[in-house]
Amino acid sequence: MKISEKFQKIENMIMVVTFIIMVTSCFVQVVNRNIFQIPISGFEEAAKYSMVYMVLLGTEMGLRDGTQISVTAVVDMLKGTTRKVVMILSKGIVVLVSVALFYQSMGLVQRQIISGQLSPGLQIPMSVPYFALVLSFGIITLVQGFTLIMMITGKIDLDKKEDEGGEE
Repeated sequence: MKISEKFQKIENMIMVVTFIIMVTSCFVQVVNRNIFQIPISGFEEAAKYSMVYMVLLGTEMGLRDGTQISVTAVVDMLKGTTRKVVMILSKGIVVLVSVALFYQSMGLVQRQIISGQLSPGLQIPMSVPYFALVLSFGIITLVQGFTLIMMITGKIDLDKKEDEGGEE
């Protein structure tokens, strides 16, 4: 099993768990608000934090499989070496931005740990929801960096259109 496939399985597992938490939290909150009216807080917060994890990991999944929205009009007009260079530069920019965001998000999580701030509803450390940034940008950096290396070494056919299968 390839390393990328292992990352994909972990991502999928996190997505499933966060989706279950989000749906369950929303359902329990609505039932409690309309039927039981027990003064329990945190369901909405759990749903929001789960959604944040899902969105950020979904961004990586979209980048990986080429389903992320992109404007390809210029790249589609290019041919040969020029097309390959532009695609590699584009992927390089994605990697650089994700590295910068990963680095900054690590600092943000460290500041949250030092501050000891707790979420208002769940009373969990705020570093837990902010860790979604570290996790997703870390995975984006690894996967997109690996893809960039594959593009440079010619292991990915850059002559194929993005919507014809992307990376594989």
